[in-house]
Amino acid sequence: MKHENWNGFIAGSWQDEIDVRNFIQLNYTEYTGDSDFLAGATPRTQGLMKKVEALFALERQFGGVLDIDTATVSSLTSYSPGYIDKKNEIIFGLQTNRPLKRGVNPFGGMRMVKQACEAYGYKLSRKVEEEFHFRTTHNDGVFRAYTDEMRQARKCHVITGLPDAYGRGRIIGDYRRVALYGVDRLIEQKKKDKASLASKAFNTENIRLDEELYRQIAFLGYLKEMAAMYGFDISGPAANAKEAIQWTYFAYLAAIKEQNGAAMSLGRVSTFFDIYIERDIANGILTEETAQELMDDFVIKLRVARHLRTPEYNELFGGDPMWITEAVGGMGEDGRTLVTKNSFRMLNTLYTLGSSPEPNLTILWSNSLPENFKNSVQKFLLIQTQFSTKMTTLCVPFMVTIMQLPVVFPQ
Repeated sequence: MKHENWNGFIAGSWQDEIDVRNFIQLNYTEYTGDSDFLAGATPRTQGLMKKVEALFALERQFGGVLDIDTATVSSLTSYSPGYIDKKNEIIFGLQTNRPLKRGVNPFGGMRMVKQACEAYGYKLSRKVEEEFHFRTTHNDGVFRAYTDEMRQARKCHVITGLPDAYGRGRIIGDYRRVALYGVDRLIEQKKKDKASLASKAFNTENIRLDEELYRQIAFLGYLKEMAAMYGFDISGPAANAKEAIQWTYFAYLAAIKEQNGAAMSLGRVSTFFDIYIERDIANGILTEETAQELMDDFVIKLRVARHLRTPEYNELFGGDPMWITEAVGGMGEDGRTLVTKNSFRMLNTLYTLGSSPEPNLTILWSNSLPENFKNSVQKFLLIQTQFSTKMTTLCVPFMVTIMQLPVVFPQ
C-alpha cells in the first residue's frame, strides 16, 4: 500500500503494516558533522516566546496556577480551540481554550481534583462531582484494592508515592503513527484487530480486549474531530515536515487532554521529524531557519502544557512536572547512531527559546556517539548548570539527563 505523501521515502514493510521503526531505520540520515548549520530564533519565534514568558510570569504571580476551569471535564473535544497568538503560531493546539488554563480530570481521582482546586482558591463544580458519583475513578479503584495493612502504612506515611496518589505512572504513546499513517489507516487496523477476536475464545481476557479496541477506535475518531476544530484533516498521512510535527503534536495533545499520568513522555520524535525535514529541505520547501522555527514552535507548545496537581505533589518534585521526555541520541542495533541534524535542532531550542523544565531531554549516551554531538551536549549541560543557580522552585532549569545505555531501541 503506497500513499502519495510518502513519495521520496524508501519503501519497506512499514507501508504494508504499522511499523514506525522500519520506516525510521530505512529513511533516517545519521549525522556526524558539527553544529555550524544551526539557525537562531526568527523574529516571529522571539515575539511568540515573549508572550509566553509574560504568561509564565503572571502564572508565578498567581502562586503557580494562572486559571482553572472547574466546570469542564477535560477531553479531546470539550474545549473550543485555544491559541497563544493565532496569526504568529505555526503548530496549533492547547489543552484548554486559553494558554496555561488548567482543566480538571476526575477520571484519575475526584479527591485529588477537589483538593487541587481548593488549594488555589477554586471550588470544583458540583455538576462535575454529581456526574462522577456513579463512576469508579482510577484512584478509588486502586485504594479499594489495598489491604488493611497497606492502608495503615499509607496513613502513617511509612509508604509514600502509592498508586492512588501518583496515579497512572509513566505513559508513553507512539504519537508518530498519526503523522506517518493518518488516523483512518490506524482505525482500519484497529477494526481488523477487533474482527480477529471473533475467531478466538469468548473468555474474559478477549472480551476485555474487545471493549478496549472499541474504545480505541472511538477515540481515534475523537482525535480527528479535535484536529478538525483547529482546521486540520488528519485522516491521511502528513504531506510535509510541518504536517508531520502538527499531526504528532495533535496525538500527544489528545493524550494529555485525556490522561494526567505522573509522567506523560513524548518518546523519540526528533529523529522521526528529521526524515521529513530533510526531504523538505531537499525539495526547497524548508530552509534551515524555517526548520528550526518549526521545532521551536513545537517545543513552545510542550512548554505550556499543564496538569492540575496538588501543591504537595509539586513540592515533592520541586516544580510543576509533566515529564514530557524526548529521547535524543543513542545507538541503533545496526551500529549506527540515532543522531541526526534534528537532534541538534532539539538541543538548540535551549538557545532559541531559553531555559525551561519542559520538555526534558534524555540523552541516550554512548562513547560511540559522534564527537561533535557529544561536545554539543557538554555545552548544553554547562549552560544548564550555570542557569540552575538562578532559578526558583516554580521555574526549574531546562532538563538534560544523561542515560548510559549500551544499546537502545533504534527508533
